[in-house]
Amino acid sequence: MRILLVCNAGMSTSMLVSRMQKAAEQRGMNIEIMAVPIMQAETILKEWDIVMLGPQVRHQLQYLQNKAEGQVPVCIIEMRDYGMMNGDKVLDAALKVIG
Repeated sequence: MRILLVCNAGMSTSMLVSRMQKAAEQRGMNIEIMAVPIMQAETILKEWDIVMLGPQVRHQLQYLQNKAEGQVPVCIIEMRDYGMMNGDKVLDAALKVIG
């Protein structure tokens, strides 16, 4: 499974990436998680299983959904979970969307 996190510069989500990876490892899951800035995301998003936007770029949701052309789910990370850098909950949200 591959999870792409998107933020303004790709930096604010790096801590969340490591916390999500730790949560996945604790569950025995092999998941690739990467954080990128919005401009990079639009060119690679179809290569991922899910694209999750940080709350600071939620206004780009429709734009990235259009770029995904229905091939990849694009959603917004819950603001509370993002603010608390709750890797477990963000991972759960991704798994729920992917099914």
